[in-house]
Amino acid sequence: MWPISREDSNYAARLSSELGTYKDCLDVNALPEIFHYWSNRHLAPKFARIGLDHPDELFAKYLHQSAANTGARRASFVSIGAGNCDTEVRVAKRLRARGLDHFEIECLDINPDMLRRGREMAQAEGVASSLTFTAVDFNAWFPARRYDAVMANQSLHHVVNLEGLFDAVLEAIGDGGLFVTSDIIGRNGHLRWPEARAILETFWAELPPGYRYNRLLNRHEEAFMDWDCSVEGFEGIRAQDVLPLLVERFQFDLFAPFANVIDPFIDRAFGHNFDASAPWDRDFIDRVHRRDEEEIQAGRIKPTHMMAVMCAGRPGRSEFLDGLAPRDCIRIAD
Repeated sequence: MWPISREDSNYAARLSSELGTYKDCLDVNALPEIFHYWSNRHLAPKFARIGLDHPDELFAKYLHQSAANTGARRASFVSIGAGNCDTEVRVAKRLRARGLDHFEIECLDINPDMLRRGREMAQAEGVASSLTFTAVDFNAWFPARRYDAVMANQSLHHVVNLEGLFDAVLEAIGDGGLFVTSDIIGRNGHLRWPEARAILETFWAELPPGYRYNRLLNRHEEAFMDWDCSVEGFEGIRAQDVLPLLVERFQFDLFAPFANVIDPFIDRAFGHNFDASAPWDRDFIDRVHRRDEEEIQAGRIKPTHMMAVMCAGRPGRSEFLDGLAPRDCIRIAD
């Protein structure tokens, strides 16, 4: 376990970097058009099989379900690492559309600037009465009360003290609540494991020179240069530990894993080099996706993303997309 004291120089430096990175970040979810081509063409049909028409529906569906299960007069939810709270605002609107009128989503984040933007957005979108905002370092958070559900959207891979946070979630949901998350579960720092990198490099060799420019690091990469993005802040700091620790502590109602080799081609670094309307670009992405699916199904590489709904104190319903169980998707570090 990493130290979480703000007096620790390493932790303090990472915390400062994290706060600085997101202080003025108005849209943490801004992604290249080629990402949306891939997700609409390939992910949407997969998720439709488990009753999800949109990534936000994961949270709306299961938060609503957990409120119905507990029968609370006013449902109580908490979101870990809410950031600008845009997901929470949209989920609140979906919950209202489902007929849930009395609920509260407590938005937790370490960055007060992001929470301020979230408060303003909630007011503008008419859901301010359903959201509250708490500035806290969730590496050291522990619940003061029980919640019907805990949600975490793309935040767990920023957590140093995963063990402490997951124990806090267990306390928060008790035997009746749900833990709902969408997150990254690949190698620390979002690096590729060797077996995945070998496949990636075969596709990299096909790319025209202009597609090999890293727009985040401002450099041309003739050969793919894996970059550890956890060296300064908390991005991907313990990503590879997320799934093993969840398997240790929770039972799974739903587990939907996906993607690996496709990641660098559709992310912010290289994805903007692709033209989502061009036939060659779309065909390339389709072929990488198919290879991903084949290799993951065969167990030769492990997925780097997941959607999951978990519980404690009872057996999980074990709905596993494509038959891929959580334990089988763990990549053991060498």
